[in-house]
Amino acid sequence: MARIDTNRSAEMEVFIRVVDLGGFTPAARRLRLTPSGVSKLISRLEARLGTRLVNRTTRKLQLTEEGQAFYQRAVRILAEIEEAEREAASGTAPRGRLTVNSNIPFGMLHVMPLIPRFLAAHPEVTLDLVLTDTVIDLMEERADVAIRVGPLRASRLIARKLGTSRMVVVAAPDYLDRFGVPKTPADLADHRGIGWTFPRSIRGWPFRRGDRSEEALPPPAARASDGEAARNLALGGVGLARLALFHIGPDIEAGRLIPVLQGYNPGDREDIHAVYVGHSGPLPARVRTFIDFLAQHVSVGDPALKRTADGKWKVQRGS
Repeated sequence: MARIDTNRSAEMEVFIRVVDLGGFTPAARRLRLTPSGVSKLISRLEARLGTRLVNRTTRKLQLTEEGQAFYQRAVRILAEIEEAEREAASGTAPRGRLTVNSNIPFGMLHVMPLIPRFLAAHPEVTLDLVLTDTVIDLMEERADVAIRVGPLRASRLIARKLGTSRMVVVAAPDYLDRFGVPKTPADLADHRGIGWTFPRSIRGWPFRRGDRSEEALPPPAARASDGEAARNLALGGVGLARLALFHIGPDIEAGRLIPVLQGYNPGDREDIHAVYVGHSGPLPARVRTFIDFLAQHVSVGDPALKRTADGKWKVQRGS
């Protein structure tokens, strides 16, 4: 009879984490093990296989040719194991703990209002909701679903689009009374802006002048860690901000924020996705049901701005 070794999948899991994260210490932190324990496990795996999988240096780990082949095969094997388990569980009712991570504006406006309905329909699910504009690692944070606004990084995550929203530069009436209304993007050099405490893929605000694209950015009077904080700073008259229309549409219609430089708005949009870890096979029932629920009930459309005859701004919500 063939020997059954129940630790083989665990060894593969550890080896994959070491490769993906580039070292024993980050892998140990992710797996809640000690670095020495991870090192010993990899050494034991190499001894059992009779070959070296990684070359260790003081700075980094480098896969051997055998290690690269084993890594690729191990990823496929664990994916098949996970898919088999998901298929076995796919017919069960949603139950268990579901961890959802969302950026703050979208979470407050679109996710939180749906939570009571979802939990009422699925009473065996316990939901943990984390609101942050920091892009988290789903595996490290043990999150099932994350809401991402903006460009998606290349990763193994699966994404399901929930909507899209245009961007608009706005300021409070009080700010415009004190500093004036910028007429062209070049005027932003004499204004005050609201920036971000975290790095952005786009350093300047994009504008379009005819067929030519350009970027401009007002000197920051303040920086915010999330979109809701930036919105509140703008409402307080601190400076100009560039925010998603789905977030500030009600403020614009109420006159609390005024769009500026609309004639130079390039019409760029930020897509909104629910992302999750998975493969082509069935998801755990709690995750699959929640994502389907979001896709059914979240309606962001593609809102656009239109100025009415009396000079007020109206948000036209797309379908």
